[in-house]
Amino acid sequence: MELIVTFPGGKKVNAELGGMVIPTDQPVESGGEGTAPSPYDYFLASIGTCAGFYVLAFCQQRGIATENISLRQAMEFTPTADGRKKLSRVQMEIVVPSDFPEKYRNALVKSAELCSVKKALLDPPDFAIRTVVA
Repeated sequence: MELIVTFPGGKKVNAELGGMVIPTDQPVESGGEGTAPSPYDYFLASIGTCAGFYVLAFCQQRGIATENISLRQAMEFTPTADGRKKLSRVQMEIVVPSDFPEKYRNALVKSAELCSVKKALLDPPDFAIRTVVA
């Protein structure tokens, strides 16, 4: 798998993957135009949408309607010694309607915990960065 990163102008940085372009931009207060989510916003969204995919699959396999199900994700940050913010906790709630089968509630949590993004964070990959001449 390969991802190509391009620079279309300003503070925008795009990722091209599988024939799709994922646009990013920086907020106005960071010198961008705020036309797209920042890369970090996509990172945070990838956690919730990945868990959401597993919740969706769980419900679809059992014929459970998902129109009234949602996930709420809250992030907590702690300051670091250099004054930045570190993501210290991700709290996720799966909001289900009152008629959601009680017998599936714990299993729904277990399915969300299968998220491959979360697993990658718990067992991070090695990173190797270098320059090459085109």
